[in-house]
Amino acid sequence: MVGSINQDFVLKVERRPEPGETVTGAELSLHNGGKGANQAAAAALLGASAAILGRVGADDLGAPLLEALEEKGVDTNPVEAVEDESTGAAFITLTPDGENAITVAPGANRRVRPADVDAVSEAIQAARVLVAQMEVSPETVARAVEIAAACGVRPLVNLAPPMELSKETLSELDPLVVNEHEAAFLLGEKVEGVEGALSAAPELLALGPRAVVVTLGKAGAVYADGKDTDHVPSPEVEVVDTTGAGDAFVGALAVRLARGGSLENAVSYAVRAGAAAVTREGAQGALPTPETVEAL
Repeated sequence: MVGSINQDFVLKVERRPEPGETVTGAELSLHNGGKGANQAAAAALLGASAAILGRVGADDLGAPLLEALEEKGVDTNPVEAVEDESTGAAFITLTPDGENAITVAPGANRRVRPADVDAVSEAIQAARVLVAQMEVSPETVARAVEIAAACGVRPLVNLAPPMELSKETLSELDPLVVNEHEAAFLLGEKVEGVEGALSAAPELLALGPRAVVVTLGKAGAVYADGKDTDHVPSPEVEVVDTTGAGDAFVGALAVRLARGGSLENAVSYAVRAGAAAVTREGAQGALPTPETVEAL
């Protein structure tokens, strides 16, 4: 995993304030987060050997976040503390329907650079799957993908938040993972629901990736690899908090692909992992075990 490590500050509110309005009565809780950290933890909890390249600040937040990852089985040796940066933070507003709105202060995550990727190139070469997200710089992601692809490691990029990637980087991805908003960003047109994702999948493939996966929340996911395009529905569950669903999905997807599963098999497993993650609060605290996933 090449990605972010954040402290999540979660505010549970009855409703989000309108511009200029103050809403009181919120409940604050702290959770371990960051897309890179969440996806690494998800993979480790599902039985994979997972390591993460990232950065935290030399502050009171960074060390506990790394300890929590290590407790879940994630190798954090590639992570360094940066003296003049704060640990990344995410501020999450959560409403009773389980939906969230997130604002991120990247902090030390901005200090994960291409040279840092070069420094762990041997670890990347020894992996089966490289996973990256866009809470670190596009240049860093591009370098990680380049190293992985050159030695036969499968590069998986979750384009969250959406940012531009070069044609060269996109052409190495197997798969590119996006939600409806991220797919719309890439295509310049609205992508909505299962039918919209099925229509968008060939257009996304035309951008270069070898395979694409479009996540659809409670509707599951659509995948395409140039041979097959299909929809995998999600099991129905009681939604408590959607914060960790996407990261649980990506972590599970990476695990199954690393074990040689087909894209269809991996997406089916990932959909169930994502569904399991919405039944509990938080991101890393809601990540499922293999037994939880298999029960759905």
